[in-house]
This record gives sequence, structure tokens and C-alpha cells, in this order.
Amino acid sequence: MPAMFSRLLLIFPLIIGLFLCCSGSFAQEEEEYPIPPEAERQEGVPEGKVDGPFTIESKIYSGTQREYWVYVPHQYDAEKPACTMIVQDGLNRAKDWRLPQICDNLIHANEMPVTIGIFVNPGVLPPERAGAQPRFNRSFEYDSLGDNYARFLLEELIPEVSKSYNLSTSPGDRVLAGASSGGICAFNAAWERPDAFRRVISTIGTFVGLRGANELPVLVRKVEPKPLRVFLQDGSNDLNIYAGDWWVANQDLLSSLQWAGYDVKQVWGTGGHNGKHGAAVMPEALRWIWRDYPEPIQVTPSPAAKRRTDIMLADSDWQQISSGHQAAEAPVCNAAGELFFADSKAGRIYRIGEDGKTRIFKEQSGRVSSLGFGPQGNLFAVRDAKQVVRFEPDGKETIILNDIQCQRILTLPEGFYFSDNSTPALHWSTYEGQITMAHTLPEPVAAFTTSADHGFLHAAPVARQFTYHLQIAADRTLKHRQRYGHLHMPYLDATSGVTSMSVDNQGSLFVASNMGIQVLDQLGRVHLILKKPSKPTITGIAFGGAMHDTLFATAGENVYARKLKTRGMASYETAVELPKPGL
Repeated sequence: MPAMFSRLLLIFPLIIGLFLCCSGSFAQEEEEYPIPPEAERQEGVPEGKVDGPFTIESKIYSGTQREYWVYVPHQYDAEKPACTMIVQDGLNRAKDWRLPQICDNLIHANEMPVTIGIFVNPGVLPPERAGAQPRFNRSFEYDSLGDNYARFLLEELIPEVSKSYNLSTSPGDRVLAGASSGGICAFNAAWERPDAFRRVISTIGTFVGLRGANELPVLVRKVEPKPLRVFLQDGSNDLNIYAGDWWVANQDLLSSLQWAGYDVKQVWGTGGHNGKHGAAVMPEALRWIWRDYPEPIQVTPSPAAKRRTDIMLADSDWQQISSGHQAAEAPVCNAAGELFFADSKAGRIYRIGEDGKTRIFKEQSGRVSSLGFGPQGNLFAVRDAKQVVRFEPDGKETIILNDIQCQRILTLPEGFYFSDNSTPALHWSTYEGQITMAHTLPEPVAAFTTSADHGFLHAAPVARQFTYHLQIAADRTLKHRQRYGHLHMPYLDATSGVTSMSVDNQGSLFVASNMGIQVLDQLGRVHLILKKPSKPTITGIAFGGAMHDTLFATAGENVYARKLKTRGMASYETAVELPKPGL
């Protein structure tokens, strides 16, 4: 590594630290905080050591280099996996918080577990030309939403450190910590990957509109709560600039976390954008973040969280009910609540009965992309994108439509809609095969379904952040199309990734998307986002079960089920009268 760039890696965090210490002082003189006794060397307490600096080059942040240091407590035993605390902004941030001394004292007093500290700098891309600036990655890595930084930690940094130290892989054994942009970085990485990180310490966190972090308080309220424990610190004289007001933003995030039932603690002061208050409260933060360890972190529903869409059951989560398929998709349930789904690559249709066993319903069914039950209990399927086929309960098949362009089907009591993405358009057909044009579309739609009262049709293009809303006329044509439902999209994604829709008898619309299963009210507003059952794309959702209160989902090779506090409605069922929505 060139000597100049090596010096730059050392100087860059100092520049950041100087900014953090000085930027808040323009408003008024900073308040002073006493150094906590836990930050001083104490007699009889064995000292840990800090190894490093080490250098790591990233592939996720292509070409960037960064230094990191490893704090090793005296009590560390290489035979036993240690907890981990990853601190953004490297050794300078750790020293500013006086972490090595504090950890020595708290570990010795059994007030926190034996913990390896990883103090990592943000990445820097060295210049190719003499005199050119490097690329400083701190804001890009720390202020951005999305899972890139969590991936860097899990796929690059932690595996590298684990070559030399025995680190626990349990998510409850890991703390992410940072100040300013490092604070939002710590929170966001845990938010994206709660399966890997459960504890967060953020001081003077930058939860403002630099790169989208201002959206986090809204997402915390809407996304199904995650098992995180969060410590927040900020001061009333923190920054207030073009991107937002840090003091207000931290209080907004706190309000959202409390409303949604998270395990959260805040310590507010009157300081500015510096590390003084954070250093003073760090012993308190560490005791609180590790309290009751190793008990698992849980989300406790808050009495204040009165969701308009209250459908989650406390002890209900996704359960895998069928696996090992090549490509599970197109789930649909019959009147008894039994699940049928297709394996498009294997050319089979499966059935899961009341006994929970998966059986083949139809062998050599062709490539089925969509299924729907008719009112008489027959199963209708889109095959090879050119046929609609009716299957009797015994598997006997009859071709209803042939030589058409068709991707999706939606069965109603009197007939069915099907989509033609080549035109694009939605068509209506009777169960005898008489077709009429229902509506031409400005773009292909990936999913559509009716409202439970059969008054409207919901439809969603795959690449948009909205759903269409169309009125169903008496002759089954569709009219008065409007962009209606607002969807959330993952950070910087160009598509919502909608694949499937379903409704319940209260008028809620369930939309399977890249963000999860978004639950919209009748007015097109997302109230809740249920987590995905697994990482692969959800290919379909459908309500079923004996009480029609089970949401089924297909994703990748597997099929999942989850009970909810609602009753799903199949499109072929008789229309119901919906409650008037709250405006």
C-alpha cells in the first residue's frame, strides 16, 4: 500500500472526529459531561489488548480499503465463542467512547459478557492518478439504506476476523454501534438483518434525509416488528441543516420504536453533534444493551400500537409446510381451505390436505403459471401461457380457451378475468369460453384480484410503486382506472416486485412484493408490511385453511403458512358487504 494512502487511512477518521467535535459548537457553547468512573483504570481489573491495525479490501464496496482494530478482553478464551461489538469509525470512535477501559471494567464486574470489539473504519478507494482525490465512502456506506453494509459485515469483515478469533454466530451475541452516520449505519444493518444482529447503540444518529434514513421512522411503524434492542442518545443542540434536524429525527425514531413495541431506551441531553454525552453514558448503554443476557430479545406489543389493520397473532410466524420443489408458485385454496399449487418446472400440480401432507393432484400438467377455483369446485389453470384448462376433482381436464395470450387468471362466480401482457389487456371470459375485452392497459400487470364486495379490481404492474384500481361494470368490463394504492419499495430498487394479491373480508388488500407482504386498506394506504417467509421472492399468496385464516405463500422451492387474525376471501366466493373505511 502506498505510504501516502496508508497515512490517509489513519487521518480520515481523525478528520471525521474533528467534524463531530466541532460542528455542534456553532450553535452555542457545548455542555460538559463528566468522565464516568467506568472509563478510568481501576485497581485489580485486568486489561485487555487492542490488536491492529489490520487492512481489509472489500468486494461488496469494490476496491475500497479500510483499517480495523480488534479489542480482546483479558477473559477471552479461544475455546469459547465470544460476543462481538462492531463499532463504526474505527479506533478513534472507540477511544472517544473510552470503550477498551469501559469493557475491561464491565466484563470484570460481570455486567456484560466477554466481548470482542471490532473497530472498523469506513472504506476509501485509493486514487489511480497522483494528485487525485480518493473516494471517501463514509456517507455512502453509513447513511444509505439497504443491506450492502450488513452484507459487508457478514460476508467479509466478520469472516476475516473469525480467522483469528472465536466469534459467536448467534444474533443475540452481537452489538452494532456508531455515532452520527455510524449510528444510522448500525441501526440499519440490524434492521436489514435481524437474523444476524439484535443489539444497537446509536449516539447523535443521523436519521435524516442525507440518503433516505428519514424514511426509517415510517417503516418502523409499518413493517412487522423485528427482535431488536436499541439504545439512542442525542442532544437538543445537535445539527439542523438542509437534510433535517437531528434532534427531531432521533425523537421521531424513538416515538416509532416505542409505538411498535421495540425494546428501546433513550438518553437525551442538551449537547451538540459530538461524542461527549455519548462517552459519558456509554457504561449505562452497555449495561442496558446486555441486561438479562443471554435471554433472547423479544418484541412486546405496545398498548399504544393500535393498528387499524390488526391482524398479527402474537405466537404465529411463518411455518414451512412443503419443500423440495423445483419452482413452487400459483397457490390457491378450494372452499374447504385445502391448498393447491403448481411446480412449473416439474410440470405438476400439488395438493395439501387437512392432514398436512403434500400429494400430486395432476402429473404432466404443463407449465402452469396461475390457478383459480371456480364456484363449482373445479380448478382452472393457465397452461403454457396460451391455454385455460379446467380440471375436475378427479384430475380430468378440459380446455376452455386455446391459442390465446394469457399469464394470470382470476375466477369469479360468473366467469374469470385473464391477463394478456402482449397487448397488454385484461379480458373477461365465461366458464363456457366466451371472451370479451374488459380493459386495455398502459402496461402489463403482474397481479390482480377483486375487492371482497366485487365492486373493484386491484391490479399492479411489476415495476411501479402503485396499484391500479378499476371499477367492475355490470357487463364485466372495467372502467375508471386510477393509480390508487401506494406501495413501499426497497432502497434504490427500480421495481416493487409485485407477484401476487389476495384480500380479506374487511377490505384489506395483501400484496406480495420485494418489501414483504404489504397490507393496504380500502383507500390504498399501507398499514402493515408482513415479513417474507424466506429470502427468495414470494411467487404467490392465498388465504385458506379450515377457517380461511391461514395465509399461504410460495417462494423458491418451498411452501409456507401463517395464521392471521382475519378471514381471507377467495375471488370465486359470493361477494360480501364491506365496512365503510375510516378516512
